[in-house]
Amino acid sequence: MASRGVVGIFLLSALPLLCLELRRGIPDLGIKDIILLCGRILLLLALLTLIISVTTSWLNSFKSSHVYPKEEEEKNEKRQKLVRKKQQEAQGEKASRYIENVLKPHQEMKLKKLEERFYQMMGETWKLSNGHKLGVPDLPEEPPETAEEVVTVALRCPSGSIPRRRFFKSYSSQVLFDWMTKIGYHTSLYSLFTSFPRRPLEVEGGWSLQDIGITVDTVLNVEEKDPSN
Repeated sequence: MASRGVVGIFLLSALPLLCLELRRGIPDLGIKDIILLCGRILLLLALLTLIISVTTSWLNSFKSSHVYPKEEEEKNEKRQKLVRKKQQEAQGEKASRYIENVLKPHQEMKLKKLEERFYQMMGETWKLSNGHKLGVPDLPEEPPETAEEVVTVALRCPSGSIPRRRFFKSYSSQVLFDWMTKIGYHTSLYSLFTSFPRRPLEVEGGWSLQDIGITVDTVLNVEEKDPSN
């Protein structure tokens, strides 16, 4: 816009001088002819201004066509990030409500049923707590690390703890369930499963740890029994 104004002012300033020169060079040129000539010059200036305006607009639109898409792309990217963030927050709130309103009541009800079943089977001798349990069986003495024919067994408990203990391979397989009971998971509510392949640990009377396949260091899973069984 500034460049067009400067060009226009320059041409308008030069117009009187041009008319004067024409008057000097052509003595017989009349006033009417001068006015006609000036009109033609003004028409030429208007046409030139129009050409400059159209050209400038075209150049500006050409530049904008390269700038605006990038700006729009950045705006769209920010908008998408904001939408994704809101969706993640909404999903997080939904998951929290689900845990609070569904999972926790379900777990509490399940625990209550387990307690009721336990008390029905065992009476008040046992108390479900994290402290020491009453009536726990005695375990054989743990062999030293340097002893031969010894395996280390780890129990992956529902609480997340993984206690470990050493046993002689010749010990009765029942010692594993006695140990599970001693650490707070009674056999009326919990059972032992092998890690892989997952299957219940089968224990028969008189079978040793070696007889049931525990010949190397082993990790067993402590899992709740199905109350419906």
